[in-house]
Amino acid sequence: MGKLIVTEFLTLDGVGQAPGRPDEDRDGGFAHGGWQAPVADQEMGEVVFEQARSMDALLLGRRTYEIFASYWPTAPQEIPFTDLLNGAPKYVASRTLTGPLSWHGSTLIADDLAERVTQIKRDHGEVHVIGSLDLLQSLLRFGLVDRIDLWLHPVLLGTGKRVFADGTVPTALRLTQSVTYPSGTLHLTYDTDGMPTYGDLGAEEPSAGADH
Repeated sequence: MGKLIVTEFLTLDGVGQAPGRPDEDRDGGFAHGGWQAPVADQEMGEVVFEQARSMDALLLGRRTYEIFASYWPTAPQEIPFTDLLNGAPKYVASRTLTGPLSWHGSTLIADDLAERVTQIKRDHGEVHVIGSLDLLQSLLRFGLVDRIDLWLHPVLLGTGKRVFADGTVPTALRLTQSVTYPSGTLHLTYDTDGMPTYGDLGAEEPSAGADH
């Protein structure tokens, strides 16, 4: 079974909408598109690309697919991601799109999401998800996410679609890596680790000499 790896770019208050361009996603009147650019740097971009190079397939939600499909098929060849994304098998989870999809190598998943994604994980070593905020909630609900890469930027927006929005299910995470960049951006890598456990911080701890 392969791994499903999610990459999300988000602000300190959890907004993941339209990090790349001003006109990327104006849903809900979002006026902050392109918020990531001032706090990104070449080193961060190189790390994101190196991680993406191990991708065997790309899984996207409808909105992210439409954004990607409008840009990457004709993107400049000197951008490292151009060949990588255009050449990868792409799976698109949507109940509103109809096939055939325009971006070469794209396959529509219209129903049976859990079953289809499980099969995709069997067929590929690493399945990557980028953005796709609504899809992420479904993947977490079905227990299909193995790793989450969060790029947490020192920006507060107050409005916009949040990465972990309503519908996020309880999930325990285990931190496996953390890196801080000069801009103040944090790269946090988590493996999913089942359900959260609970305790009581107000409970008294037994003293060292207590009888057992």
